[in-house]
Amino acid sequence: MRITTKGQVTIPAAIREKCGLLPHTDVDFVLEGRTVRIARKSGSSKPSRGARLAAHLKGRGDVGMSTDQIMALTRGN
Repeated sequence: MRITTKGQVTIPAAIREKCGLLPHTDVDFVLEGRTVRIARKSGSSKPSRGARLAAHLKGRGDVGMSTDQIMALTRGN
């Protein structure tokens, strides 16, 4: 792996997936001697990606069906 002229590196997909580093994840760089460690930023007050998505979708359903009717459709009843 090589650092670009802009100081960027690509974290391999397997490592991103294993660590849950999704786009827009805030991270910290920790210097330990001559080693640099990347870690998910702690204490972030921003809601998670999942929480933002759920908030965005909340109340947007426009189907005139009850929950029981929708569940019956998903179960094939």
